[in-house]
Amino acid sequence: MKRRFFLFIAFLALLPILYVGGRFALFLTRPVAPHIERTVVVPAGTSFGRVAEQLHGAGIVASPAQFKLLARLRGDAPKIQAGEYLFVEPATPGQVLDRLVAGDIILLRLTVPEGFSLFEIAGKLQRLEFGDMSSFLSLTTDKEFIRSLGIEAPSLEGYLFPETYTFGSRTTSRQLLTSMVGQFKNHTPPALLQQAEKQGLDLHQLVTLASIIQKEAGNNREMPLISAVFHNRLNMGMPLQADPTVIYGIKDFDGNLTRKHLLDPTPYNTYRIPGLPHGPITNPGSEALQAAANPASVNYLYFVARGDGGHQFSATLREHNAAVRRYQLRR
Repeated sequence: MKRRFFLFIAFLALLPILYVGGRFALFLTRPVAPHIERTVVVPAGTSFGRVAEQLHGAGIVASPAQFKLLARLRGDAPKIQAGEYLFVEPATPGQVLDRLVAGDIILLRLTVPEGFSLFEIAGKLQRLEFGDMSSFLSLTTDKEFIRSLGIEAPSLEGYLFPETYTFGSRTTSRQLLTSMVGQFKNHTPPALLQQAEKQGLDLHQLVTLASIIQKEAGNNREMPLISAVFHNRLNMGMPLQADPTVIYGIKDFDGNLTRKHLLDPTPYNTYRIPGLPHGPITNPGSEALQAAANPASVNYLYFVARGDGGHQFSATLREHNAAVRRYQLRR
C-alpha cells in the first residue's frame, strides 16, 4: 500500500515536469508563420531577451521565454548577429535561431559598371532605397573622411572601384564608401603606381587619365591606343580635347554638346585648359587604370569614332581630317 502511495506521489510530482516538457517539445517542433511579411531589426548590442520579445511581438515565435530557454540550452544567445531580418515562411524556433546566428540578414546588391560617376552610383543606391543620398554624396567630398581613407583628392570621384557589392540594409554610407575605396586600393598595387610614375603620373593623375580613357574607349582592346594619344598630347603640350571631360563640367547636360560648351572655361574643359582636368570624370575599371600607366608605343595624336564601336587612329591632322570626313561627316 505504501509503495503504491509513494508511486502516486512521484507521478503527481512528475506531472508538472511532463507538462512543461511536453509544451517545450511542442514549441520546438511547431513551425510558426507571421500573418504578414515581417521585418525585424536587431541593433548591435541588443540583449537576447529584447530580441525574443521582438520576435514574439512580430508573430515569429510563440513564446519569448521558451525561445530564451532554447538559446540558453544551445549556447547561442551571445552568437546572434545584428542586422535586418525578413520573415515570410513558417519556421520552427530552432530555424529562426539558426538564421540569427548565421546572420541571414536582408542583403542589397549594387553593381557599379565601369565608367559610372558618383551621381550615377548614387542614383542606383536610391533605386535600392539605400539610406540618404544627400549624406552619401556629402561624404564623397568630405575632406576629413577622404583623408581618413588615405586618399589625397578633393572628391572620391574616380576612387570608387566598379564592382558588385553585397551588403546589409543597415550598412551606412560611410561603411559602403570605405569598402569601395578598399577595392580601388586592391586594384592599384605598387607595381602599377611605379609604372605610372615612370610615365610622369602620380596617383591622382593616373586615376584622372584612366577615367577619360574609360569614357572614350569603345572596348578594352583600344584603351592602350587611346592612352597613347593622350600621353603623346600631354608630352607635346597639346590640349587633350576630350569631349567627355567637357560634358562632365556642364551642369544638367541635355545630351547636346555645342560649340558654346567647348568655349566654356570650366576646370574640366580640356579644349580650353592645358593638361589633365581638375580630377577624374568617372570611376575607371582595372583595364583603364592599366592602360593609363601602360600606353601603347605608337605616335597617334588623334582618333575618331567609326560608328561600329571602335575608333580610327591617326598620327597627323591631315589623316585625321580624312578619317572625320569618312566616318563622321558622311553619317
